[in-house]
Amino acid sequence: MRVYFDNAATAPVRSEAARAFMRAMREAYGNPSSAHADGRRAADELASARVALAGAVGARPGEICFTSGGTESDNLALFGAARRRGPGRHIIISAVEHDAVRAPAERLASLGWSVTVLRPDAYGRIPAGELARELREDTALVSVMLVNNETGAINPVEEYADEIKRRGLPAVLHTDAVQALGKVPLSFQSLGADLMTVTAHKIGAPRGVGALIVRDGLKLRPALLGGGQEGGRRSGTEPLALIAAFAEAARLGAAELAQNAERARVLRDRLVLGIKQQLPGAVLIGAGDSPYILCLSLPGYRGEVLQSALDAQGISVSRGSACKRGSRSHVLDAMRLPPAVADGAIRVSLSPGNTSEQADYFIDKLSEIAAGLFTRGG
Repeated sequence: MRVYFDNAATAPVRSEAARAFMRAMREAYGNPSSAHADGRRAADELASARVALAGAVGARPGEICFTSGGTESDNLALFGAARRRGPGRHIIISAVEHDAVRAPAERLASLGWSVTVLRPDAYGRIPAGELARELREDTALVSVMLVNNETGAINPVEEYADEIKRRGLPAVLHTDAVQALGKVPLSFQSLGADLMTVTAHKIGAPRGVGALIVRDGLKLRPALLGGGQEGGRRSGTEPLALIAAFAEAARLGAAELAQNAERARVLRDRLVLGIKQQLPGAVLIGAGDSPYILCLSLPGYRGEVLQSALDAQGISVSRGSACKRGSRSHVLDAMRLPPAVADGAIRVSLSPGNTSEQADYFIDKLSEIAAGLFTRGG
């Protein structure tokens, strides 16, 4: 049996998204910026995709800025917001952000910005009170992810927005919602954020496209200059076939959100129960906020060894973020977990296509692997 439990890294492409990709590539092959009939058809396709994605994320079509993916969107958010003319040079991020946020913040710090890093609680969340204590009159930017990619912890972004607004501060609020799109209820307008990152390949569309949602009226300094596409925020001819596939996957994900989330919750609960029964020494990390992510540890074992052994049994999991290899998770370190727990951690991330049979197979094989490693002395 082959079991794919690494959907938070990238999800299999949905057949509907693949069909949308092929249709747009064959039928809307013109440049959306061209004035002739083929260009107008491509422009219409682009506009339709923008409307569909806006509907899926609770935004206005004009707030959608298509990018190459989550990393570019995060970079555009941090550099674009921090370098605009504003009241100060203070930035707040969390210690559990993806490296696509952490690395830009480090670069800005090297250029003279003051960066405050918020630490999570025992569940991996950033309480609103922690942010409130660090907000200053010269805070230009706050970036805290909505759903953590390693633990599934959900942060109270609405409360952050309320606190900034209540105090009348000019800080721009960005949230990386890559693991939220199509998985938990999501509305850009309701969140109150100014900037929001989403990407395609986590929801069953191809890699290579994403979006930064930009609140109406917010001016960003663009990173790419050229033809002025995407409202001047991101120049470059739009990858229309990828965008069409992204929009279709987002539309379907929004329509199926409740039923898929319930299916994931049932499957995650089955995994948790089986792990508790067959692996009583296992540590479940986090509170299970997102039904799609289960972070667990077998203290005394090495996460990379467990990952490799599971792979040999046809099971794909990860140690944490697929974008960072070969080192202990900064997320688990920030949660102040004992080294043995952090070193023995693996991430199981689910999709609507996973089954109870796959969950049972995973539990059985993990139990066998742990017993075999114990017999051989780890």
